[in-house]
Amino acid sequence: MLKNVLVALDGSEIAERVIQTLNDLMFAPDAKVILCHVFPTPESERELPADRPHPESSQFPNFQIEKQLLNYKENLSFNSELELVTGDPAVEIIRLANIYKADLIIIGSRGLVGMKRIVLGSVSTQVVEEANCSVLVVKPA
Repeated sequence: MLKNVLVALDGSEIAERVIQTLNDLMFAPDAKVILCHVFPTPESERELPADRPHPESSQFPNFQIEKQLLNYKENLSFNSELELVTGDPAVEIIRLANIYKADLIIIGSRGLVGMKRIVLGSVSTQVVEEANCSVLVVKPA
């Protein structure tokens, strides 16, 4: 049975599928489930394409994401806690997994291919490659 699970949520539509997948798993009675979100730092925002909106740069979307995570937490059938951190998403997810000694990381994939994947990068791919535990990648429907 899984004892420590880190669930990385980014506020996108894939987050709903990640939560559904989480609800389908079996946990030990004393399991610890951590729902986390990583807010990008100003430095990482500068690396994003200039032609895309950057909603994380204002405080209002940060509140919306926290509210969404609290809603997920309240509707889960088991105990969980929240971790909201700032930094590079892949690096912070791996750091939190190490801190909590996670047996599993659950993360969504945007399903990017080709040039979009090269230009925008893939947090899930980096986490799979660098994490010290198993990683379950939830793909879009």
